[in-house]
Amino acid sequence: MSAESLITIMNKLHKMHKSLYELAVKKTDIVKTGDTAALDQLLKEEQAHVAAIHKLEQQRAAVSNAILPGASLQQIAEANPANKEQLLSIKAELLAVISEIKVRNNLNQQLIHQSLQFINFSKSLVLPQEKEFNYGPPAGKKAKPGPSTGMFNSKA
Repeated sequence: MSAESLITIMNKLHKMHKSLYELAVKKTDIVKTGDTAALDQLLKEEQAHVAAIHKLEQQRAAVSNAILPGASLQQIAEANPANKEQLLSIKAELLAVISEIKVRNNLNQQLIHQSLQFINFSKSLVLPQEKEFNYGPPAGKKAKPGPSTGMFNSKA
């Protein structure tokens, strides 16, 4: 295996991550509009992207181990001076896209959390809550007459 094949795989990883970022941007708009059907479809697309990225990552690890076993990308770049610039630049681009994805996913998580809070608040307005917190039989049921279970027997 050569550094060129590693560069090819890294370029594919970069494209897949950019596509995943675009899906995250679409997800933000879908969450804002509240379209659950579109969100479901987008999540399926996202899962397909993640599976493809996982497969490419396994290929990248295999190629990296074939080039220089147990080495990091930085070490592989140092060992291949002809491809060093290209490897380091694609690494930097990939890290930038991954950090953008993290920021966007954090925003989406906050939006979904706020949507759930709003749903729970709306639900609590529509459905009345029981406000009686007394001990005893439930409301509408009368206590059964019978022997007292208390400590003192007043009939004695």
